[in-house]
Amino acid sequence: MNRKLFAVAVIASLAGAGAMAATQLPPLRGGRFKPLSEAEMTPEQKAMAENVVSGPRGGLNGPFNVLLRSPDLGDRLQKVGEYVRFKTSLPPRLNELAILVTARAWTAQYEWYAHHALALKAGLPPAICDDIAAGRRPAKMEKDEEAIYTFARELIDTKHVSDATFNAVKEKFGERGVVDLIGLIGYYHTVSMVLNVDGYPLPDGAKPELPALK
Repeated sequence: MNRKLFAVAVIASLAGAGAMAATQLPPLRGGRFKPLSEAEMTPEQKAMAENVVSGPRGGLNGPFNVLLRSPDLGDRLQKVGEYVRFKTSLPPRLNELAILVTARAWTAQYEWYAHHALALKAGLPPAICDDIAAGRRPAKMEKDEEAIYTFARELIDTKHVSDATFNAVKEKFGERGVVDLIGLIGYYHTVSMVLNVDGYPLPDGAKPELPALK
């Protein structure tokens, strides 16, 4: 490469790097925790935010404004969340079912708002979502849905699962599926706590979908 072409290549490379550096993070929202601006972030916070945005989520909605307050913990948690949502061995429809059960257990309104739409998109029947929102065991489920629902509900309510409940998930999804399901429920317990402590707001115009349970 001659000097002129080399110089052009260097300038183009520097321009590209400058454009990447100038890319702004999407705005954050929050409740008790003030939304951080990019200018307010420490290098560690900005690195965590960029890790979230560059991954499959593509945004910073949900627990991340809070988790940025402890960016080392937050970055580790967001990697767990990325796995249990996007790399798990469970089908998306059943993954979302377990998330809805967890959101309902905590009355986590934003978590329900976000994942209700994702559950419907993944093929979970609206009637199942409606029953979970009302605090009822869904009246009609496929066998795989019933296995996941029963496991999630039993684990959350009793802190244990019966042999029959364990085996129903293991037979359909293997031991990895059992572990992935436990990890998913555990992660969304944490997300629910973060969102509820923060009082994380729904988007403008959205109304809470989960009624109070008696």
